[in-house]
Amino acid sequence: MRINSAGTNTPLFSDRMLSKPVFEQLPPLSLYIHFPWCVRKCPYCDFNSHEAGKGDIDEKSYIDALVRDIEFELPRVWGRRIISVFIGGGTPSLLSAMAVKRLAAVLSSHFILPPGIEISLEANPGAVEAGRFSAYREAGVNRLSIGVQSFNDERLKALGRIHTALEARRAFDMALKAGFENINIDLMYGLPGQSAADARYDLDAATTCGVSHISRYQLTLEPNTVFYKHPPRLPAEDECWTMQAQGDLLLQQRGFSQYEISAYARNGRRCIHNLNYWEFGDYLGIGAGAHGKITDPKTGSITRYIRHRMPVSYMHKAGAYDVIIQEKKLTRSDILLEFMMNTMRLTDGVPVSLFRERTGLPVSIAESGLREAEQRGLIAREIHKLGATELGRRYLNDLLQHFMEENGGKTTSGILKH
Repeated sequence: MRINSAGTNTPLFSDRMLSKPVFEQLPPLSLYIHFPWCVRKCPYCDFNSHEAGKGDIDEKSYIDALVRDIEFELPRVWGRRIISVFIGGGTPSLLSAMAVKRLAAVLSSHFILPPGIEISLEANPGAVEAGRFSAYREAGVNRLSIGVQSFNDERLKALGRIHTALEARRAFDMALKAGFENINIDLMYGLPGQSAADARYDLDAATTCGVSHISRYQLTLEPNTVFYKHPPRLPAEDECWTMQAQGDLLLQQRGFSQYEISAYARNGRRCIHNLNYWEFGDYLGIGAGAHGKITDPKTGSITRYIRHRMPVSYMHKAGAYDVIIQEKKLTRSDILLEFMMNTMRLTDGVPVSLFRERTGLPVSIAESGLREAEQRGLIAREIHKLGATELGRRYLNDLLQHFMEENGGKTTSGILKH
């Protein structure tokens, strides 16, 4: 989900009126590792992924580069404990068992990892092997995120996916037999040619295949994708709304509670890694095109950075500052908007105290926007709690307009799906 520009607003406050942020404690820190290759680029995908057959990937050189990159970043987070690890892509399940074991060894020797830490790996049903799943589990990966999108072969073909519905079901069987108890499935709705009944069938299949977490998104046409240049015919908006509403009810009936706009989990299976994003925590991003966000209490600053997207350039520059192509210290207006952009996705809201804890700023700087959004029924406030209403989550872009400065409605980054 991304924020679209929608005009300008009167500034909420002036940077000159406030001192720099003051952090009494550091936010939790997660680690994201990006694997940039896929067997085939999907026409809807705008993530940093590059087509490559298995034999075309120089796996050893890439892992070598990741190690250099990790060692380069250590001073930035020295002494901080990692609360979660997510290996995303691309298609990380193209990695050999040996590569994942080596990566796991590097992480345990370079970072403070608590016992039982959530370590997730993304997998596609068209690029998995039973033996590899077992080896991933032995290496310490304890959560799989499997990108199915649909259990309908026609819908899968329209999306450019390389797997079939049968292969998806087999992937879940392999994961369960390998010992995985914490499994997420990615599903989409609003697909070309899809009906509300089709969308319900996908959820029926998903909730009966042993998963503990479901990430469910409406298909959107993102810039720089094939679908954006050549748009397919999608269901009408009211049909998509029916799919979403019926899906929410079905998931609730099947024991999945919604805790974020697109995330549903069985009891005790909320994604720690993604929750850290949505609660405006810190994360170290390693790998080609990876994004990161790091808080520095000494300077009272929050910095975002992006690494080289192209794998060859990344591998050449990893281990040196040149690997970073963009680095920006967030302004107070950036911090305010990004905090709201993330936390307002959560169905339970957040403690009011989290604002100062994660931004280093007093919540009073958001008062004008909070008051306006509350008057429109987009935000609900209590003495110690703050959150978007159901209406506010449905119209999140409208809610966020109340927290935008005179920057054309733009911010430094969008929501990251990891």
